[in-house]
Amino acid sequence: MILTSDYHTHTVYSHGKGKIIDNAIVAKEKGLKEIGISDHGFAHPAFGLTKKKIPKMKAECALATEKTGVKVLLGIESNVIGTDGTVDLKPKMYDNFDIFLAGIHKFVLFKLNTVFPLFVPDFFYTTFKKLSVPKSVIKTNTKTFINVIKKNPVDVITHLNFCCFADAVEVAKAAADYGTYIELNSKKTHLSDEELYNVVKTGVNFVINSDAHSPDRVGEISLVENLLSRVEIPKDRIKNIDGVLPEMRFKAFKERG
Repeated sequence: MILTSDYHTHTVYSHGKGKIIDNAIVAKEKGLKEIGISDHGFAHPAFGLTKKKIPKMKAECALATEKTGVKVLLGIESNVIGTDGTVDLKPKMYDNFDIFLAGIHKFVLFKLNTVFPLFVPDFFYTTFKKLSVPKSVIKTNTKTFINVIKKNPVDVITHLNFCCFADAVEVAKAAADYGTYIELNSKKTHLSDEELYNVVKTGVNFVINSDAHSPDRVGEISLVENLLSRVEIPKDRIKNIDGVLPEMRFKAFKERG
């Protein structure tokens, strides 16, 4: 299995340690055709993107593409901020980005009516791991992810069930219906073997991403390779390996106007 592209990499524009060009250089060294610069979304107060820096980022992506021959896409790892499916990438900003990732993160500026039903229980049960997570918490997280997928042209759901608690099968069913990929994240252990086995049965498609926060980790997928040695996923369901590039929902949505 050879990785073709890596759509989840961070830079100094959010929580990463390298520049856009640094990520592209490593991608070229590892034989990747494409990478995504998917820094944290605007609602992350400590590490989020700022709108005023987007033109500079776009210019750096274009320059990195020219210098390395690797297609460097400007993406975003948008934050889920509402149980109704609200994320911090709004339609008026769509034209600034090439790819659209979304995930639940802990310390972001949630909508006020989302703090107690989503953030507080996720934080509590992540902190106190030995406690049983109530069905009501799982139901809320599941509904949130499904609403995100239904209401936004999201390409990839990142690290599903990392620091949050959803029914991964139900989320995967929605993702399959809408053409959103489930990420196999090679930085964080986020789906148990049993969860992944059941997710595979839904027919959803996947992409493997490094979630690199430093340039040396771009294209690093050993954690996922280890996972796939235990849980089989048909190779034709992983859409960014062995020369294949995925069809992105966000791009198609924008092209339809």
